[in-house]
Amino acid sequence: MAEAFVTFVHVHVVEGSEDAFLAASRNNAENSRREPGVTRFDVLQHVDDPTRFVLVEGYVSEDAVSAHRQTDHYATWRAAVDDIMAEPRQATRYVTR
Repeated sequence: MAEAFVTFVHVHVVEGSEDAFLAASRNNAENSRREPGVTRFDVLQHVDDPTRFVLVEGYVSEDAVSAHRQTDHYATWRAAVDDIMAEPRQATRYVTR
């Protein structure tokens, strides 16, 4: 089995900004899924606390992760969501073995 790189990005947004975060994140996810090194990009919203989200990102390599961070849609996402986060986002990275 080839290695896969998966990142879980935990995000807590300011109450009332959930729709703005979802719109920006869905756009980022849609464009990210078109990148050649991206295997998945899901936007999850917590059932009991709608201000909490998890982005599940899958990549074929570390290079694909780096390439994603250089895209225009990632920069657009960052600009749209940075000011609506209630706290800094937390990324947890895994690799399949």
